[in-house]
Amino acid sequence: MSSRLETDHLYKVFGRRQDEAVERLRRGADREELRADGTTAAVIDASFTVDPGQIFVVMGLSGSGKSTLLRMLNGLLEPTAGRVLFDGEDLTALGDRELREVRARKISMVFQHFALFPHRSVLENAGYGLAVQGVPRAEREQRATEALRLCGLAGWEKSWPDELSGGMQQRVGLARALATDADLLLMDESFSALDPLIRRDMQDQLLTLQQTLKKTIVFITHDLNEAMRLGDRIAVMRDGRIVQNGTAEDILVRPADDYVASFIQDVDRSRVLTASAVMDTDVRGDEADCDCVTANPDTPFTELCAMSARLTHPVAVLDARRELVGVVPRRRLVGFLGDEHGEPTACGDPRDEGKVTARA
Repeated sequence: MSSRLETDHLYKVFGRRQDEAVERLRRGADREELRADGTTAAVIDASFTVDPGQIFVVMGLSGSGKSTLLRMLNGLLEPTAGRVLFDGEDLTALGDRELREVRARKISMVFQHFALFPHRSVLENAGYGLAVQGVPRAEREQRATEALRLCGLAGWEKSWPDELSGGMQQRVGLARALATDADLLLMDESFSALDPLIRRDMQDQLLTLQQTLKKTIVFITHDLNEAMRLGDRIAVMRDGRIVQNGTAEDILVRPADDYVASFIQDVDRSRVLTASAVMDTDVRGDEADCDCVTANPDTPFTELCAMSARLTHPVAVLDARRELVGVVPRRRLVGFLGDEHGEPTACGDPRDEGKVTARA
């Protein structure tokens, strides 16, 4: 599968002698050295790919460079060095007019603070991107109405933005992006201004829509739990650099450094991990010969706990061909979910099953 979006050694430097600053960064200089000379390195050597239909989350604290990175993906900011490839086309080589055309038809953006026009109705706001494209009014209204329906706002078309709650206004922003049928959605802290319950509802809405629409999405957030919940892949940024890029399980189980490890220490692992992350693959091949319940590599951690509580032996993990690929002893569940002393928190009796002799 070819990637939908690719960044190739992307740099963004603000201040004096930008090209010289990039060369210094390539030779190993850090942000602080450049800052002393009046130069700010916002993004440093960022390379990643995003596959079609994937939600790619870029996560980091304020000042890590994630929003600057996002704005280079659609040409709102010009990279100091490096390339952005969209469906194989180098966006950094396009002129202003060509970039505007790409932003109007192929890449949509959902902002943090809604960015709705107060003097336009909900329907007119949802259809604004289509108006920019020059789509005839009848088609524009039909597509905007359908996008609002998908976002749970059917019946609100004639309302004004100030009549809507914050969550509903954000749905209008999402509907506006969906109405253009863009290939790529860029979402910059799109839910961070919302109350926690509304924020979770919007996350649910996005995941539900994604099951049907299968859009390619780059989602920016500073919230690790949000990143873990939404991201097919997650890039963790620190001081302008991507310090780890992988699945939620990769980051939880194999943090790249102490910075990432400190980030993930308070994450509810039971909501993220699956059997593939916790299973023991050193198996004989006959552990699944009985008729007990079995798991598959995608079985959620919480379900594994429930299975383990009903068995006196490890849970067998079978692939799509019903072949044994691993087993999950209860002690491994306890180890992944337990506290710093290794005490169990949710998996029932912590007794060790001992050697894997009883078949699962």
